[in-house]
Amino acid sequence: MSDDEITLTAGDAEVTVQPGNGGRIGGLRVDGTELLRQGERFGCFPMVPWCGRTRDGRFRDGATVRQLPLNSPPHAIHGTARDGAWSTARVGDGEAVITYDLVEPWPYPGRVTQQIALTPDSLTLTMSVEALDSSFPAQIGWHPWFHRNLGGEDVRVDFTPAWQEERGDDHLPTGVRVDPRPGPWDDCFGMPGGVDVTLTWPGQLELNVASREKWVVVYDEQEAAVCVEPQTGPPNGLNTAPRQVTPIEPLEAATTWSWRRL
Repeated sequence: MSDDEITLTAGDAEVTVQPGNGGRIGGLRVDGTELLRQGERFGCFPMVPWCGRTRDGRFRDGATVRQLPLNSPPHAIHGTARDGAWSTARVGDGEAVITYDLVEPWPYPGRVTQQIALTPDSLTLTMSVEALDSSFPAQIGWHPWFHRNLGGEDVRVDFTPAWQEERGDDHLPTGVRVDPRPGPWDDCFGMPGGVDVTLTWPGQLELNVASREKWVVVYDEQEAAVCVEPQTGPPNGLNTAPRQVTPIEPLEAATTWSWRRL
Protein backbone atom coordinates (compact mmCIF):
# COMPACT_ATOMS: atom_id res chain seq x y z
CA MET A 1 0.00 0.00 0.00
CA SER A 2 1.31 3.49 -0.79
CA ASP A 3 2.88 5.46 2.04
CA ASP A 4 2.40 8.77 0.27
CA GLU A 5 0.11 11.41 1.72
CA ILE A 6 -3.33 10.13 2.74
CA THR A 7 -6.38 12.41 2.65
CA LEU A 8 -9.42 11.66 4.79
CA THR A 9 -12.66 13.63 4.56
CA ALA A 10 -15.82 13.78 6.66
CA GLY A 11 -18.40 16.45 6.05
CA ASP A 12 -16.49 19.69 5.51
CA ALA A 13 -13.47 18.44 7.48
CA GLU A 14 -10.34 17.18 5.74
CA VAL A 15 -7.16 15.78 7.28
CA THR A 16 -3.92 14.85 5.52
CA VAL A 17 -1.68 12.14 6.94
CA GLN A 18 2.00 11.91 5.99
CA PRO A 19 3.35 8.44 6.84
CA GLY A 20 6.64 9.12 5.07
CA ASN A 21 7.26 12.32 7.06
CA GLY A 22 7.34 10.96 10.59
CA GLY A 23 3.75 9.77 10.68
CA ARG A 24 2.55 13.33 11.14
CA ILE A 25 -0.75 15.02 10.43
CA GLY A 26 0.18 17.42 7.65
CA GLY A 27 -2.97 19.46 7.78
CA LEU A 28 -6.48 19.78 9.18
CA ARG A 29 -8.95 21.88 7.23
CA VAL A 30 -12.40 22.77 8.55
CA ASP A 31 -14.74 24.38 6.05
CA GLY A 32 -11.71 25.25 3.92
CA THR A 33 -9.70 26.85 6.75
CA GLU A 34 -6.34 25.26 7.60
CA LEU A 35 -5.89 24.99 11.38
CA LEU A 36 -2.32 23.66 11.49
CA ARG A 37 0.88 25.49 10.67
CA GLN A 38 2.21 24.21 7.36
CA GLY A 39 5.73 22.95 6.68
CA GLU A 40 7.84 19.83 6.85
CA ARG A 41 8.48 20.19 10.61
CA PHE A 42 5.00 21.32 11.60
CA GLY A 43 1.44 19.99 11.30
CA CYS A 44 1.09 17.57 14.22
CA PHE A 45 3.80 14.99 14.85
CA PRO A 46 3.81 11.98 17.19
CA MET A 47 6.18 12.12 20.16
CA VAL A 48 7.27 8.54 20.78
CA PRO A 49 8.98 6.66 22.44
CA TRP A 50 9.49 9.76 24.61
CA CYS A 51 8.02 13.26 24.91
CA GLY A 52 9.81 16.54 25.23
CA ARG A 53 13.38 16.64 26.50
CA THR A 54 15.28 13.73 28.05
CA ARG A 55 18.04 15.13 30.25
CA ASP A 56 21.47 14.81 28.59
CA GLY A 57 19.89 12.20 26.30
CA ARG A 58 20.32 9.58 29.02
CA PHE A 59 17.85 7.34 30.79
CA ARG A 60 18.20 4.35 33.07
CA ASP A 61 16.55 1.00 32.45
CA GLY A 62 17.23 -1.02 35.55
CA ALA A 63 21.01 -0.98 36.02
CA THR A 64 21.66 -0.02 32.39
CA VAL A 65 22.15 3.60 31.34
CA ARG A 66 21.11 4.27 27.75
CA GLN A 67 22.39 7.16 25.66
CA LEU A 68 20.30 8.84 22.96
CA PRO A 69 21.53 11.28 20.28
CA LEU A 70 21.47 14.90 21.46
CA ASN A 71 19.16 16.32 18.80
CA SER A 72 18.42 19.39 20.97
CA PRO A 73 21.74 19.82 22.84
CA PRO A 74 22.33 19.19 25.64
CA HIS A 75 19.18 17.04 25.55
CA ALA A 76 17.36 14.53 23.34
CA ILE A 77 13.90 15.74 22.35
CA HIS A 78 10.55 14.40 21.10
CA GLY A 79 11.41 10.77 20.34
CA THR A 80 12.63 9.09 17.17
CA ALA A 81 9.43 8.21 15.30
CA ARG A 82 8.92 11.76 13.95
CA ASP A 83 12.17 11.36 12.01
CA GLY A 84 11.30 8.02 10.40
CA ALA A 85 9.12 6.77 7.58
CA TRP A 86 5.95 5.02 8.74
CA SER A 87 4.04 2.37 6.80
CA THR A 88 0.37 2.45 5.89
CA ALA A 89 -1.49 -0.53 7.33
CA ARG A 90 -4.96 0.38 6.08
CA VAL A 91 -7.11 3.26 4.89
CA GLY A 92 -10.87 3.19 5.25
CA ASP A 93 -13.80 5.57 5.33
CA GLY A 94 -12.61 8.45 7.50
CA GLU A 95 -9.87 6.32 9.07
CA ALA A 96 -6.23 5.43 8.50
CA VAL A 97 -3.84 3.20 10.44
CA ILE A 98 -0.09 3.64 10.14
CA THR A 99 2.80 1.83 11.84
CA TYR A 100 6.44 2.44 12.68
CA ASP A 101 9.06 -0.06 13.80
CA LEU A 102 11.36 1.31 16.48
CA VAL A 103 14.97 1.03 15.32
CA GLU A 104 18.34 2.56 16.22
CA PRO A 105 19.04 4.90 17.90
CA TRP A 106 16.23 3.59 20.13
CA PRO A 107 17.84 0.56 21.82
CA TYR A 108 14.81 -1.77 21.95
CA PRO A 109 12.76 -3.44 19.22
CA GLY A 110 9.16 -2.30 19.24
CA ARG A 111 6.27 -1.26 17.07
CA VAL A 112 4.19 1.90 17.16
CA THR A 113 0.68 1.94 15.72
CA GLN A 114 -1.27 5.15 15.15
CA GLN A 115 -4.93 5.32 14.18
CA ILE A 116 -6.36 8.52 12.71
CA ALA A 117 -10.16 8.76 12.78
CA LEU A 118 -12.04 11.75 11.36
CA THR A 119 -15.70 12.72 11.77
CA PRO A 120 -17.36 15.94 10.58
CA ASP A 121 -16.62 17.62 13.92
CA SER A 122 -13.73 15.73 15.51
CA LEU A 123 -10.36 14.09 14.96
CA THR A 124 -9.23 11.24 17.22
CA LEU A 125 -5.62 10.09 17.29
CA THR A 126 -4.85 6.80 19.07
CA MET A 127 -1.33 5.50 19.48
CA SER A 128 0.15 2.36 21.02
CA VAL A 129 3.71 1.18 21.65
CA GLU A 130 4.32 -2.57 21.71
CA ALA A 131 7.49 -4.30 22.91
CA LEU A 132 8.62 -7.04 20.56
CA ASP A 133 11.31 -8.53 22.80
CA SER A 134 12.42 -7.06 26.13
CA SER A 135 10.40 -4.51 28.09
CA PHE A 136 11.37 -0.83 28.09
CA PRO A 137 10.22 2.55 29.42
CA ALA A 138 8.31 4.74 26.98
CA GLN A 139 6.04 7.74 26.54
CA ILE A 140 3.42 8.75 23.98
CA GLY A 141 2.37 12.26 23.02
CA TRP A 142 1.35 14.56 20.17
CA HIS A 143 2.81 17.91 19.16
CA PRO A 144 0.31 19.92 17.10
CA TRP A 145 1.14 23.40 15.81
CA PHE A 146 -2.17 25.27 15.71
CA HIS A 147 -2.19 28.58 13.84
CA ARG A 148 -2.20 31.48 16.27
CA ASN A 149 -4.34 33.45 13.85
CA LEU A 150 -6.91 32.30 11.30
CA GLY A 151 -7.40 35.74 9.77
CA GLY A 152 -9.22 37.44 12.67
CA GLU A 153 -8.19 37.84 16.31
CA ASP A 154 -5.42 35.73 17.83
CA VAL A 155 -6.40 32.46 19.47
CA ARG A 156 -7.25 32.34 23.17
CA VAL A 157 -6.08 29.35 25.23
CA ASP A 158 -8.30 28.29 28.15
CA PHE A 159 -7.57 25.50 30.62
CA THR A 160 -7.61 24.91 34.39
CA PRO A 161 -4.62 22.79 35.39
CA ALA A 162 -4.19 21.53 38.94
CA TRP A 163 -0.50 22.43 38.90
CA GLN A 164 2.40 23.57 36.77
CA GLU A 165 5.73 21.75 36.71
CA GLU A 166 8.36 24.26 37.78
CA ARG A 167 10.76 24.70 34.86
CA GLY A 168 14.48 24.86 35.51
CA ASP A 169 17.06 26.84 33.56
CA ASP A 170 17.68 23.67 31.53
CA HIS A 171 14.02 23.72 30.38
CA LEU A 172 13.27 20.53 32.34
CA PRO A 173 10.88 20.13 35.26
CA THR A 174 12.65 20.51 38.61
CA GLY A 175 10.27 18.05 40.28
CA VAL A 176 8.50 20.87 42.15
CA ARG A 177 4.83 21.49 41.44
CA VAL A 178 3.74 25.12 41.60
CA ASP A 179 0.49 27.02 41.16
CA PRO A 180 -0.17 27.69 37.47
CA ARG A 181 1.49 30.87 36.27
CA PRO A 182 0.43 33.20 33.47
CA GLY A 183 1.93 32.68 30.03
CA PRO A 184 3.59 32.82 27.65
CA TRP A 185 4.50 29.19 28.26
CA ASP A 186 6.80 26.41 27.27
CA ASP A 187 5.64 24.45 30.28
CA CYS A 188 4.13 21.20 31.47
CA PHE A 189 0.88 21.16 33.43
CA GLY A 190 -0.94 18.51 35.41
CA MET A 191 -4.63 17.80 34.78
CA PRO A 192 -5.49 14.72 36.90
CA GLY A 193 -9.01 14.52 35.49
CA GLY A 194 -7.67 14.37 31.94
CA VAL A 195 -6.34 16.94 29.49
CA ASP A 196 -8.98 19.54 28.62
CA VAL A 197 -7.75 22.62 26.76
CA THR A 198 -9.92 24.90 24.62
CA LEU A 199 -8.59 27.06 21.80
CA THR A 200 -10.90 29.86 20.69
CA TRP A 201 -10.40 31.96 17.58
CA PRO A 202 -12.99 34.66 18.38
CA GLY A 203 -15.88 34.79 15.96
CA GLN A 204 -14.49 31.88 13.98
CA LEU A 205 -13.89 28.53 15.65
CA GLU A 206 -13.61 26.80 19.00
CA LEU A 207 -11.49 23.64 19.28
CA ASN A 208 -11.11 21.43 22.34
CA VAL A 209 -8.07 19.20 22.90
CA ALA A 210 -8.99 16.33 25.22
CA SER A 211 -7.23 13.20 26.46
CA ARG A 212 -7.53 10.78 29.36
CA GLU A 213 -3.85 11.41 30.07
CA LYS A 214 -3.06 13.88 32.84
CA TRP A 215 -0.10 15.74 31.36
CA VAL A 216 -0.09 18.56 28.81
CA VAL A 217 2.65 20.84 27.55
CA VAL A 218 1.50 24.24 26.31
CA TYR A 219 4.00 26.07 24.10
CA ASP A 220 3.05 29.54 22.88
CA GLU A 221 6.43 31.27 23.07
CA GLN A 222 6.55 31.73 19.31
CA GLU A 223 4.77 34.01 16.92
CA ALA A 224 3.07 31.79 14.37
CA ALA A 225 1.50 28.97 16.34
CA VAL A 226 0.29 27.59 19.66
CA CYS A 227 1.11 24.00 20.65
CA VAL A 228 -1.08 21.97 23.03
CA GLU A 229 0.61 18.62 23.62
CA PRO A 230 -1.18 15.82 25.52
CA GLN A 231 1.27 13.19 26.73
CA THR A 232 1.57 10.19 29.04
CA GLY A 233 4.17 11.81 31.28
CA PRO A 234 6.15 14.99 31.83
CA PRO A 235 9.32 16.00 29.98
CA ASN A 236 12.26 13.85 31.13
CA GLY A 237 9.63 11.27 32.03
CA LEU A 238 11.81 8.33 30.92
CA ASN A 239 13.75 9.16 34.10
CA THR A 240 11.13 10.57 36.44
CA ALA A 241 7.84 8.85 35.54
CA PRO A 242 8.59 5.89 33.24
CA ARG A 243 5.74 3.83 31.84
CA GLN A 244 6.95 0.30 31.26
CA VAL A 245 6.02 -1.43 28.00
CA THR A 246 6.19 -5.24 28.03
CA PRO A 247 5.53 -7.83 25.32
CA ILE A 248 2.09 -8.44 26.87
CA GLU A 249 1.30 -4.89 28.02
CA PRO A 250 1.53 -2.19 25.36
CA LEU A 251 1.29 1.50 26.21
CA GLU A 252 -1.71 3.20 24.62
CA ALA A 253 -2.99 6.76 24.60
CA ALA A 254 -5.47 8.85 22.65
CA THR A 255 -6.43 12.45 22.07
CA THR A 256 -9.57 13.90 20.53
CA TRP A 257 -9.86 17.33 19.00
CA SER A 258 -13.45 18.48 18.61
CA TRP A 259 -14.54 21.74 17.07
CA ARG A 260 -17.51 23.98 16.44
CA ARG A 261 -17.97 27.15 14.44
CA LEU A 262 -18.71 30.40 16.27
